[in-house]
Amino acid sequence: MKKIHLLILKSFIRPFVVTFFIVMFVLLMLFLFKYIDDLIGKGFQWYIILELMMYASMTNVAMALPLSILLSSIMTYGNLGENYELVAIKSAGISLTRAMYPMLIVVTLLSIGAFIFSDYMLPIANFKYYSLLYDVRQQKTSFLISEGVFNNSFQSQGYSIRVQKKDPDGQTLYGVMIYENKPGSNNLIVTIAKQAIMYRTPDDLFLVLKIKDGVRYEEEAGEGSLNPRKMFRRERFTSTEQKFSLESFKMKRTDANEWRSTIQMMNLKQLSKFQDSSIKAVNNINRGNTSIITSYLRYFAVPHKLASGNPVKSDASLSIIKPDALQRALPNALNEAQSVRESLRTLSERYKEDSKNIRKYSIEYQKKFTLSAACLVLFLIGAPLGAIIRKGGLGLPLVVSVVFFLIYYIIATIGEKSAKEGSMTPAMGMWIAIMILTPIGLFLSYKAANDSVLFDTDAYKRYFVKVFKRKKALSELH
Repeated sequence: MKKIHLLILKSFIRPFVVTFFIVMFVLLMLFLFKYIDDLIGKGFQWYIILELMMYASMTNVAMALPLSILLSSIMTYGNLGENYELVAIKSAGISLTRAMYPMLIVVTLLSIGAFIFSDYMLPIANFKYYSLLYDVRQQKTSFLISEGVFNNSFQSQGYSIRVQKKDPDGQTLYGVMIYENKPGSNNLIVTIAKQAIMYRTPDDLFLVLKIKDGVRYEEEAGEGSLNPRKMFRRERFTSTEQKFSLESFKMKRTDANEWRSTIQMMNLKQLSKFQDSSIKAVNNINRGNTSIITSYLRYFAVPHKLASGNPVKSDASLSIIKPDALQRALPNALNEAQSVRESLRTLSERYKEDSKNIRKYSIEYQKKFTLSAACLVLFLIGAPLGAIIRKGGLGLPLVVSVVFFLIYYIIATIGEKSAKEGSMTPAMGMWIAIMILTPIGLFLSYKAANDSVLFDTDAYKRYFVKVFKRKKALSELH
């Protein structure tokens, strides 16, 4: 048994590691394709992009781990079946269920590790990822100067730059025009040059334009408020330099405390605490609604006086009230009703928002456990599937695993969305995919243990041949 267990574990660990990193790589590529415009050309240091990719990879573990377990389990038992090793194991008197014990222990340990990761490490990874991604997307582009348009990247410093053409090296500029109108100054300065060289200072604090063969025009306001005339100055030069500060283009990190209250950045303890606070807020709103309605009914239930001074009960007929008193009393009653309606509307909106937050906290709380359960359920599907289809490699196992994972992912997404909208309880919405796939896994395990031909095309061919022959024989008899 020890040799068989070692054989199965060795057959599982290698494809699991390979498929896990392949899935992580594919998901990382999808992340890069999605945010490529926010990363390229902004002058980030290499370690900023590498850090963002690392945090993005950690947030993808929740999707990559179940898929890699499903795919590697199908490949493992598919290879064993294709090489007739499962037949040899069964001929030795060892059932498939017993042969799955070491794999089941390993997957259980992976599920426990997934729970620990989702509760302790994933909130930190989400916090680092979303905060850094926000700062990266807020960063201004380092393509400070583009062709054929007025570039206002340095508008805060009073400059607007237009370039007719840029050399492929990204540094040589042709047909340069610089408008300078600094804040608080009435002077307008225009610099026109045939060519300029653009580079950054070594400390990356300034962008320098080394301008060649140009003319500088300066227009100054006249002296005194009664002199509308302006003075003009023209200056030719062969070479000059213009510096622009890059201080505003440096990436600035936002305050980390702004992200602490986000649901994805919480562990189980924090989620329970915030959920209890939201439940208390909802209960307070309910008590507030009840008190408003009670006071409103009490106001009209007790005797009160109209403008005439005569006490009138709420059940008294309006016919006994004088017309002038009734005319004065009705607006007051209408104002009271409108006030109560506005109060109830405000409390109702708060109730809806707090109820939505409660559902979100509960969904995230359940999500900490569904990752571990998904690993076990998908293994329960993958292992018997591999034994049934008896195909190894990345061909048919990959197709089958993607199909089942899509089924799981679609059901889980629909359940989560329904739970957020309130049409389904959070527990039901988050566990519905597990509840649907678990019977499928048990059914496949039963079929694999009994040497089912569920995916054997030859068996289906033989069945249909028999059906057609029977129909043909019946038609000949008639």
